Amino acid sequence: MVICGVFYAQYDPGQTAYDRGDYQTALKEWRSRAEQGNRLAQNSLGWLYENGHGLPQDYVLAKKWYQLSAEQGNSYAQVNLGVLYARGKGVDQDYSLAMKWYQKAAKKGDATAVYNLAGLYHDGYGVPQDYEKALALYQKGAEEGYSPAQIALGNMYLDGQGVRQDYAMALYLFKLAAEQGQADAQFNVGLMYESGKGVLKDEAIAAEWYDLSADQGQVYAQHNLASMYLNGTGIPQDYEVAFKLYTLAAKQGYPEAQNNLGLMHREGQGTSQDFQKALMWFKKAAGQGLPVAFVNIGKAYMRGEGVQEDMVTALMWLNLIVMNGSQDQIDILREAESHLPIEQVEEGQRLAKECVLKEFKGC
Repeated sequence: MVICGVFYAQYDPGQTAYDRGDYQTALKEWRSRAEQGNRLAQNSLGWLYENGHGLPQDYVLAKKWYQLSAEQGNSYAQVNLGVLYARGKGVDQDYSLAMKWYQKAAKKGDATAVYNLAGLYHDGYGVPQDYEKALALYQKGAEEGYSPAQIALGNMYLDGQGVRQDYAMALYLFKLAAEQGQADAQFNVGLMYESGKGVLKDEAIAAEWYDLSADQGQVYAQHNLASMYLNGTGIPQDYEVAFKLYTLAAKQGYPEAQNNLGLMHREGQGTSQDFQKALMWFKKAAGQGLPVAFVNIGKAYMRGEGVQEDMVTALMWLNLIVMNGSQDQIDILREAESHLPIEQVEEGQRLAKECVLKEFKGC
């Protein structure tokens, strides 16, 4: 469940200071006004505490100031207080109280409150799961132009949750949010064009949307756009651009990008060939349980690429694919085992079991 908080932009010295990153001045201005009972300043002070801007992060004090503001009817603080209860930050997690505060703000037309309330119904937190109620609430937020609600509603149409599956409607809603600059929505639009869902397949247009999203750091867009550059799909092939994009996504921890970056290092595509760097990225992906990375590490040990040749260690990695790998990947394991003594095969299996217990870390 994605939930959103609200920071209301005030046109005062505190806001001016905050916007330029001068949190200490903002803190001074807002604390003075908050202590005098100003509800907007109380919400802003709570925001500083929640996010650790200008002072140590303190959810308990954030809750205190949000509560004071919320009880004066400030819908922004009501939403933020609800978020703390939903996340269990500074308070015991309590979805019923989160709902209570969201409902207060939603009655005043707060789009973020409506969106967060929909999320509770969608995921069944604090209430029985109810896609129809979630759909109605997301619809309300979407009609008001609230981009997170447009994305959420689009996902419900995409998956057929509480409504008949409708790719064209999903695409329409994603575009509404994408045109507001929402990176996730831009990625979704790109994905719809790349897969031909709700629209004629057009990889060139998909690449344009991925590019907009990737520029904002959206990791899946970076990865998909990199793959398009790698393969020359919808755009001219460019290994160097693919390498840069995979690197961006890999550094954000996306395992598929880490594995693909390893492949580019191994093959010398877009960069000089470097087996050790390839193995490093394969292991990062493997640490997150990606089956194809197990295969690539196994191959590296079989071939002695970036590491001393070691068939037992190779078998250990290849054995890990038995749980989640494809049949082709499992066939690689069986072929390797067929050429080795039973003692090495059994040792590889034993080490694989140990690796699973360590959750693929330090194998």
